[in-house]
Amino acid sequence: MTAASRTGEDGAKPVRPGEELDPEKLAAFLRSHLPEGTLAGPLQILQFPGGHSNLTYLVKAGDRELVLRRPPFGNRVKSAHDMGREFRILSKLCPSYPAAPRPVAYSDDESVLGAPFYLMERVRGVVLRRTVPQGITLDAPTLRRVCESLVDALVGLHAVDYTAAGLADLGKPAKYIERQVAGWTKRYRDAQTDEVPELDRIAAWLAARTDEAEADPTGTVRAAIVHNDYKFDNVVLDPEDIVRVRGVLDWEMSTLGDPLMDLGTTLSYWIEEGDPDELKWLAFGPTVLPGALTRREVADRYFDKSGRAPRDLRFFLVFALFKNAGVLQQIYWRYKQGLTKDERFASFNVAVKLLAQRAEVALNEGV
Repeated sequence: MTAASRTGEDGAKPVRPGEELDPEKLAAFLRSHLPEGTLAGPLQILQFPGGHSNLTYLVKAGDRELVLRRPPFGNRVKSAHDMGREFRILSKLCPSYPAAPRPVAYSDDESVLGAPFYLMERVRGVVLRRTVPQGITLDAPTLRRVCESLVDALVGLHAVDYTAAGLADLGKPAKYIERQVAGWTKRYRDAQTDEVPELDRIAAWLAARTDEAEADPTGTVRAAIVHNDYKFDNVVLDPEDIVRVRGVLDWEMSTLGDPLMDLGTTLSYWIEEGDPDELKWLAFGPTVLPGALTRREVADRYFDKSGRAPRDLRFFLVFALFKNAGVLQQIYWRYKQGLTKDERFASFNVAVKLLAQRAEVALNEGV
């Protein structure tokens, strides 16, 4: 059975040129770190084609399948691709949050694959992107239930007792928003290649409102485990029951912080049917199809299910769009420097400008 042969399941493909792994070194590592007989037969390495940051591979031997994560080639921001941190988070989180994949092994020995990496159990299932996988039917009522499940899984993450999970040292919730605004402003400017006046204006607007965004009428610091990249294509659905979330992927940016920043991130990826056509190629899920929740409905369900008091989410959505633009700008900088040959990144400067325009609309109109 091939990696994509089960109906609708997310499949791996041949490794992109320039992103190959050394199979002999990886096999030797696995033999020394996994129980004897765990991987039987020759090693096969494929690559999951999605994602724009850390690289994700499918490692197969016999009937055993593992997923390997490593930083992108040409990476210059090592703190943004901390494999050891991601491994530790999953190790402590998966007992409390079953949608977190179970990690298997970690290595910081760069002589193996040229960078730190870790392996985890593969979570088989369906990943929904802009186009619905062949063999999957999403009528309007079903898609609505899928959207609701997606929101509910985020609510479940934010309800995890991070102290009991052993993750109290994962981040510093106090002044989290202030640090995020300052940090992403610097990252964007350090990687800037084109003039984008909208992002300069948005950075100033955000900086002037961090204290207001941090404020809480109860006088407490809102804190939860935040995923920081929660969207459709980071969620694995059960192919036998498409409305059930089986897994949540890509924990590289997770930390402790304001859960509304996480909600803002989800809303920033949620392109609606009525949005401008040029934005729809930035969609990360089927959110423009009939039955999908609107951004307003996503926010309302989150507040209803979490029990958190509803708030104006304008700041959180604008920041998330600004952050997304910064992420794409960093990737585009790597492409322009020749540090990655992935041609998907050639037009990311256009995407940065589209996100900047979308952020200005959100600033004026809200969610």
